Amino acid sequence: MPFEQDIHRLREFLKDDVRMRTDFENTHQNQGIPMPPVEKPIPEGALVVPLPDWKGLPLTATLDALIAARRSRRRYTDAPVSAKELSFLLWATQGVRENRPGRVLRTVPSAGNRHSAETYLALTQPVRDGEGQTLFTPGIWRYLPLEHALTYLHCPDDLNQRVSAAALDQGFVGRAPLTFLWTSIPYRTEWRYAQASHKVIALDAGHICQNLYLACGAISCGTCAVAAYDQPAADALVQVDGQEEFVIYMAPVGKVTP
Repeated sequence: MPFEQDIHRLREFLKDDVRMRTDFENTHQNQGIPMPPVEKPIPEGALVVPLPDWKGLPLTATLDALIAARRSRRRYTDAPVSAKELSFLLWATQGVRENRPGRVLRTVPSAGNRHSAETYLALTQPVRDGEGQTLFTPGIWRYLPLEHALTYLHCPDDLNQRVSAAALDQGFVGRAPLTFLWTSIPYRTEWRYAQASHKVIALDAGHICQNLYLACGAISCGTCAVAAYDQPAADALVQVDGQEEFVIYMAPVGKVTP
C-alpha cells in the first residue's frame, strides 16, 4: 500500500465519523446483555494486600506549579518509593471516588464511565511502609480499585530484563523501581459504544497517564509515558491473552532530584 494511502487510512482512527456508522440501538447494552464487571475478579486464593491510607502525605507543590513543571523523566535516584506514595499514585490514576450501584466514579474521566483500563505494576524493588516493613515484594501486581489493594501475580527471575524487553529494550524502564502497565479490556466500552469504542479507549489512557505525571510531581517522583513497546512481551509479562485484554501504555516511576 502506498505511504500516503496508508497514512490517510490510519488518520481515520482519529476522527469521529465512526459514530455515524454505529448502530447504537443494537449495542449489547441496549440488547439487555448484563454490564461487564468494572474490575477483573480476584483469583481464588490470591494474595491481596491492602494499600495504606495516603492521606496526610506531604505534597510538594500547588497544581499550577505541577503543571508548569511537568516533564518526562528517565533518570531516577536510588531513593525508594514508599507504600503511601504508591497508594497515592494508584488512587490518582484509577482510584474510586464513589461506588454507586452500576456506576463507579473514578479520579479520571472515561467515555460513558466505562473505564476499560486495568493497572498492573512491575515492582523491581520492594515497597515498604513507614516502619521499613516490606508490604509489596518485587514482582507483577494488579491494582484492585474497588478494594484499593494490590493482588500478587508472579515474579520472573529476570524481572528487570523482561520489563526492559517489554519496552523495546529501553533500559531506563527496567531500571526504574516500579513501572505502571495499563491494559485495556475493550469489551467494557464496546458493550455500550460498539464500533465507536476504540478511539475513546485511547483517549482514556491519556487521561490516566497525565494524572500520573501530576501525582508524581507532587511527591518528588518522575515518570515517562512509554507508547513504544513489544506487544507480545508486554502482554506476557502481565499474563493477559492479547485479544480480550492487552497492554496499551506503560510508564516507569522513580524518585528524582529537584
